[in-house]
Amino acid sequence: MLLSEHQLFQEFGVSRLTVVAALRVLREQGWIESQQGKGRFVRGRPAMASVESNRTGQAYLTSPETDSPGELVEAGAMALPNRVAALLDAQLKSKAFLRRRLVTREGEPSELVSLWLPLELSEGTDLTSGEALPQGIRQHLQSRKGVRFDHIVEQITARMPTAQEVKQLGMPKNVPLLAVFGAVRDASSRPLVVVEVLLPADRHELEDAYPVA
Repeated sequence: MLLSEHQLFQEFGVSRLTVVAALRVLREQGWIESQQGKGRFVRGRPAMASVESNRTGQAYLTSPETDSPGELVEAGAMALPNRVAALLDAQLKSKAFLRRRLVTREGEPSELVSLWLPLELSEGTDLTSGEALPQGIRQHLQSRKGVRFDHIVEQITARMPTAQEVKQLGMPKNVPLLAVFGAVRDASSRPLVVVEVLLPADRHELEDAYPVA
């Protein structure tokens, strides 16, 4: 059982508003629960805290490219695939900027990571650079273009690889790909960026954890 709000702000020397805000965050993250007439109790380690890594789409948007060895295989204006066009609210067959990297793990090809964004959003950035970015895409676009990421809509599908993907990833042609699409939007739900991650199904598994209401 936790101390009362009065006891907490006295013990830690902070304002009551700070204590209330901290308790709200702990409750939202699943660390504590309130029982009417009894008080607040520590629930234990919440499920989300046991997931050490970000979700797949988010991880590639927040982590520096230098954290993932690999090489740039494409960068420039490209025609949008239908699914990506829909996620960007763009017209079919229109063009957007594509930055695609082949990521390696332990010296072997592991996944293809594609970043799609409107052409005007790519201007004045380092996304055409063949070097791995020393910061995450989110931080880079925020500092260069002033955009603010608010939320991500993630979709996961499966399909067979193309001949080029088989060659790039060094995978059997009869093994399916897991395709993870993370559509980034601002606070008004305006699409900003789509990250597409292609994972050979025989080398990867996707794990998630969420609290049970």
